[in-house]
Amino acid sequence: QLQVAESGGGLVQPGGSLRLSCAASGFSLNYYAIGWFRQAPGKEREGVSCISSMRGSTHWLDSVKGRFTISRDVAKNTVYLQMNSLKPEDTAVYYCASRRYICSDDQRDFGPWGQGTQVTVSS
Repeated sequence: QLQVAESGGGLVQPGGSLRLSCAASGFSLNYYAIGWFRQAPGKEREGVSCISSMRGSTHWLDSVKGRFTISRDVAKNTVYLQMNSLKPEDTAVYYCASRRYICSDDQRDFGPWGQGTQVTVSS
């Protein structure tokens, strides 16, 4: 059974850092892309970053370029989202989801989804 599980969220001050983890089970990252998404209160879920099965990565959000880095450890079957210089507007529930081989701009192409991990950026 394909599953993903997020962890690593928490409360951090503006300018701080967090590293989110997305642990995959039931499939190999050698054959699946993983996308990170977030949903802030009262807003629609938006795509943040994605890494393909061939390690190509993309950031969908201009606001995270230069601050967020997506990476993966195939041996641990885990994808990471390193978030630096965090801002209050980064506050959201962060989700990861899988898609076979390559990333897609359409969230409907991704699944299964994890339960999410809360990131709160506040002083």
